[in-house]
Amino acid sequence: MRVGIVGAGMAGLACAGLLVEQGHAVQLFDKGRGPGGRMSSRRMETPAGIAIFDHGAQYFTARDPGFASQVGEWEAAGVVARWPDARDDAWVGVPAMNAIPRHMAYGLNIVSNAHVRGIARGADGWHLACEQGGEGQFDALVIALPAEQAAPLLGLYCLDMARIAVRVLSAPCWAAMLTFEGQVDCSAVIRDNGIVAWAARNNSKAGRAGPEAWTIHATPEWSRTHLEESPEWVAQALSNAFLGASGADRPPLAAIAHRWRFALSGTAGREALWDSASRLGVCGDWLIGPRVEAAWLSGRRLAQIILSDGASSLCDQPMARSSGVA
Repeated sequence: MRVGIVGAGMAGLACAGLLVEQGHAVQLFDKGRGPGGRMSSRRMETPAGIAIFDHGAQYFTARDPGFASQVGEWEAAGVVARWPDARDDAWVGVPAMNAIPRHMAYGLNIVSNAHVRGIARGADGWHLACEQGGEGQFDALVIALPAEQAAPLLGLYCLDMARIAVRVLSAPCWAAMLTFEGQVDCSAVIRDNGIVAWAARNNSKAGRAGPEAWTIHATPEWSRTHLEESPEWVAQALSNAFLGASGADRPPLAAIAHRWRFALSGTAGREALWDSASRLGVCGDWLIGPRVEAAWLSGRRLAQIILSDGASSLCDQPMARSSGVA
């Protein structure tokens, strides 16, 4: 089959990897400059040099045996390492969190900076409407996006899938990235201090170099209240909050902010969605829960369903009795 996947985050990459292993042709489309989604990292030029931040997912755990085996392979390849400052079973990418999706993306056909506005199914298969022009055709199509972005794409072709997606809401998060002259004298991780839900010293993770770099995540409530503020205003507000939480005696050398509209997913209580009649599928952490592991599991599960194509059509059955959900 020729399979199109919208979204090159953890779920989309996991789905693509298994399909390609089994000999199928896969093309991924992502609106970002590179793969990774919320596992991306960011470089910032500062007076002290180039700082690198994990400004999305901070770490992950491996509870499922299959995912634990995959993490073991990544560790052997030098792509991940433990981060005990967060918790005993925490893992991070090396030398940055985006090392994991980059490793997974190796050899895959990924179209970056591709904003998919719509999907259409014709006699010759699925087509995508991108800002750069139409793309297609594909025998099967996978939507690997946050629930809020997946729902409008699904609405015209499978209302049951769209209804599942619209019921799952994500929490937003403003993230600030701060660099300092010299190490800030406090613990490497700060949790739940005022509007600071999380603050982490990137330099405490394995393989990190460069100037003192901190990632600050605001609470969902604060982020939602200030969702439309300017990044400059947010960077200053979170800098002040971090100075109070850490006891740092000097302001940062540089500070920028990034808004994650769909940072912390809800959960639909499913693993993956697949409609065998139209060959349309959905995967993502929001189907299982807000964890890196959940995104990987959902993507792999959908690939398994596509390969077997043993599921009946979700769209043709009442949701309560549907066997098209794994």
